[in-house]
Amino acid sequence: MEPSRGIAEQREHEKAGSPEYEPASWQALPVLSEQQSGDVELVLAYAAPVLDKRQTSRLLKEVSAVYPLPAQPHLKRVRPSRDTRGPHALEMLLCLAGPATGTCSLAELLPWPAVDPHGLGQPFLVPVPARPPLTRGQFEKARAHWPTSFHEDKQVTSALAGRLFSEQERAAMQSHMERAVQAARRAAAQGLRAVGAVVVDPASGHVLATGHDCSHAASPLLHAVMVCVDLVARGQGRGTYDFRPFPACSFMPLAASQAVQVGTVRKLDEDEDSLPYVCTGYDLYITREPCAMCAMALVHSRILRVFYGAPSPDGALGTRFRIHAQPDLNHHFRVFRGVLEDQCRHLDPDM
Repeated sequence: MEPSRGIAEQREHEKAGSPEYEPASWQALPVLSEQQSGDVELVLAYAAPVLDKRQTSRLLKEVSAVYPLPAQPHLKRVRPSRDTRGPHALEMLLCLAGPATGTCSLAELLPWPAVDPHGLGQPFLVPVPARPPLTRGQFEKARAHWPTSFHEDKQVTSALAGRLFSEQERAAMQSHMERAVQAARRAAAQGLRAVGAVVVDPASGHVLATGHDCSHAASPLLHAVMVCVDLVARGQGRGTYDFRPFPACSFMPLAASQAVQVGTVRKLDEDEDSLPYVCTGYDLYITREPCAMCAMALVHSRILRVFYGAPSPDGALGTRFRIHAQPDLNHHFRVFRGVLEDQCRHLDPDM
């Protein structure tokens, strides 16, 4: 490996002319968890009209004590009547309906004397959201059925609306993906799969590693992600493979003041063997959505964010699986798709 050659390539890339694609022609969209991206699940519940508004406070207290709904803290107990011309102004949520739903009386639903039903009308069935909404889109759908509280993640809202990244950040993202595209083209020129990737330190914008798919009969596991992780590890005094037959695969060390010393990383996050995780705090840009093997490698190496250009049929970060968002894993990272998507698709249109 020749670090000076890698630095020279990076400077040459930074001096290159105008980008092939304008930043406005692509969008970096978040790949959310299944819970965040799924539709609103509804369950049936019993509600009743409040015929005497003066009883509302008492009824609310008594009904909530009998049916606390701990799994549905997002549901508000009282809503305005949908029929503004009707005889009652409010409706109260009583309890969730069981598997055998049907018409029930207040006496069947509300145990006496724990709840005095005076002031309530005949119960009716209504669909309510089963889980708290996690995105604004889910919230809008949920509250169309029953009033629902919503604790908005403004970063997710901004990301879904395409407003999370500044123009300067988008220009840097495009530059990094263009480098990955160049690596993919060099892989294709060697008869390899046209998939390229780069690892970036977001704190400085420095490209640490550039790699591409190097898999072949003797080394079938050398996908672009695995190559980049190994290159970063090599810069930390580790690494396993010899990439000299692949000149486009290179590691570019940080400046002396930021350099990673052998056996250490800049961010002191360690695994069970007291060895530092390889990619803690770093970003990965890759032209194609990683497979399950590569996605798990990114979990174990503690990557911070992944940006991929085009989806893959067996992709594990949004298409077939969402490994980055599995709740039982001990590390999660953010994923964005669509950076230079058209350009990345053209690299391997049959994929």
